[in-house]
Amino acid sequence: MTNPRLIVGVDIGGTKVVVGTVPEDGSTVFGLQQVPTRVADGADAVVGQVTRLVANSLEATKTTLGVKQLDVIGVGIGAPGPMDIARGMVLMSPNLGWRDFPLRDRVSEEVGLPAALDNDANCAVFGEWWMGAARGAHTVIGLTIGTGIGGGFVLGGDIYHGASDIAGEFGHMSIDSTGRRCKCGNYGCLEAYASGTAIASRAIEGIEAGAETRLPAYVGDHLEAITAQVVYEAARDGDDYALEVIKDTAHFLGAGVANLVNIFNPEIVVILGGVTAAGDRLFAPLRAEVTRRAFRPAVQSCRIVPGELPGTAGVFGAVAAFKVQTTGSV
Repeated sequence: MTNPRLIVGVDIGGTKVVVGTVPEDGSTVFGLQQVPTRVADGADAVVGQVTRLVANSLEATKTTLGVKQLDVIGVGIGAPGPMDIARGMVLMSPNLGWRDFPLRDRVSEEVGLPAALDNDANCAVFGEWWMGAARGAHTVIGLTIGTGIGGGFVLGGDIYHGASDIAGEFGHMSIDSTGRRCKCGNYGCLEAYASGTAIASRAIEGIEAGAETRLPAYVGDHLEAITAQVVYEAARDGDDYALEVIKDTAHFLGAGVANLVNIFNPEIVVILGGVTAAGDRLFAPLRAEVTRRAFRPAVQSCRIVPGELPGTAGVFGAVAAFKVQTTGSV
């Protein structure tokens, strides 16, 4: 059997680094590795983590394939923050504390392989387009919902970057011009209402205002320990207040998605991240809200779906980004 040509995908986030080795055709992922991101130790420490994980992933891949040598052609990297794609620079990453850091070249030098860099949310959406829930569609909008809300726009098999590589910051569209303050400094951003952090904050605010709920019991009455995942769990258990928080989240998210559906007229909107754990409790009212707000022809031609690659969308997308940046196509 001929050894496949391989690309290593690196997904750097504010909480964890995930690395896997993927054949050129995207058929599977070998040697998946994951560790908490050493944010406090600085950029050099994270590059060191990436270097070790790449080496570990390749060794695990050799074992899986039963070979002594691999045909590895490069490394694709996804990282948070605005990028200068051409120069391989992370311009600013609040979650990592980086500014003007030449991540692509640093990783390339350390691992001895060509590398490519793109935004982590772009990569996650690109991964879902290449091998996941949006496979093969021409026009795809994706939202990554976690600590914040990121996103990406795939048009004709390529990530749309915009004039300065900032396209896809969907979490910072305003859905209420005088609404909640966002960490970006603006008011009324979608992220301030529908991110995982915002879901937990809204839940805690309601409890402090007297809402009847069993949510405090899930965290031993330590309200600060309530997370979006705790809210999803309580909703699955039938807690009325948790269900209300999820329904409100669908309302806010639906306003944002309806804007995107009207502007871009996509075939698919794919939702990624922990929020998908809410299942139909989120997606049913979300779809209803989009139907109510967006133009009917746009709604009728669009599917709103959860991602199919939990934990690995960013790895697959980083590999796909490497292929596009080095060969011009996936």
